[in-house]
Amino acid sequence: MATLTNQFMPDYAVPPGWILAERLEAQGISHAEFARRCGRSPKLISDIIAGNAPIEPKTALQFEKVLDMDAGIWLGIESDYRLFKEREAEARQSEALASWAKKFPINELVKRGIIRKPLSSAETVSSLLTFFGVASFEAWQTRQGKAQLAYRHSPSFKSNEFTLTTWLRLGELEASRTDCADYKETTFKQSLKRIRSLTARQSDGVFDEVARLCSDAGVALVIIKPLPKTALSGASWWSTPRKAVIQLSARHMSDDQLWFSLFHEVAHILLHSKKNIFVHERNSVGTSLETQADKWAADFLISPSIWKEFVDNSEFTKSDILRFAYEQEITPGIIVGRLQHEGLLEWQTNLNRLKVRLEWSK
Repeated sequence: MATLTNQFMPDYAVPPGWILAERLEAQGISHAEFARRCGRSPKLISDIIAGNAPIEPKTALQFEKVLDMDAGIWLGIESDYRLFKEREAEARQSEALASWAKKFPINELVKRGIIRKPLSSAETVSSLLTFFGVASFEAWQTRQGKAQLAYRHSPSFKSNEFTLTTWLRLGELEASRTDCADYKETTFKQSLKRIRSLTARQSDGVFDEVARLCSDAGVALVIIKPLPKTALSGASWWSTPRKAVIQLSARHMSDDQLWFSLFHEVAHILLHSKKNIFVHERNSVGTSLETQADKWAADFLISPSIWKEFVDNSEFTKSDILRFAYEQEITPGIIVGRLQHEGLLEWQTNLNRLKVRLEWSK
């Protein structure tokens, strides 16, 4: 995802008063005489020349008639100068926010082509505010405060707060570009049956099909590469009352983790409040809602009674797992991962070869 655009940002601007003074001198017109010809006070003309008063449209039209210089030119010079002065003021304010900006993964955003490499601390602050879609640090604080209230039901985060915020924003931007039908719960539930069966299909385009099935039901599915200093597996929220978002990180780069994270976030969409943002860190101490989402995902993938029968009557050999996966029409990696999570298999085992390793495409 790239958001870079060509921008012209000169490091200087000519005050319109300088141009006016030069024109008056060249035509031999005194400031007082010019004021009389324009029908304006001498003080206003002096203030414009000194840069203490702006050239307004009415004034620009008067200048056009007296000096034969198009009003649009005067207004353009005025606009460029005022914008330049505002940028200067903003840059001075941004210097004070340099320590705040350093807390974000700027180098990673540059590497991914999200922002240009900043040449100054002021430019870093400006790029971050643009990335988050806010005009000021105060606006960012307000926005972030609302977000923190929204994910108060999530576990205490091990991840760096600023990197977490950045990762969620990347998902928000990607989801905003995902076209979705209006959300329909019945359609989504029907799609989930098809999505579950896709776990057994080991092909490069499988998640493209999953994303399509989700979008047809009103859910934007985005997979955002994890950022440094995060242990995030996924997140879910509602961007509008008619559009839900599921964001996955594929942090462990194995199919069992990715599929389970998907269905964990699905549970939040189906079971929990639209007002909350649910952020999930794998192996963290979860809240009751996170525990509920884990149980729903596990039960949806394999019914509790069938799982109990398998656990009670299996020696967890490769052939046992492959047979069970075939019967349940799911990928064997999910079974290996669940056995490990429940302490029935060692994490370091040759059976990990049954998991499909994922790779990020270029």
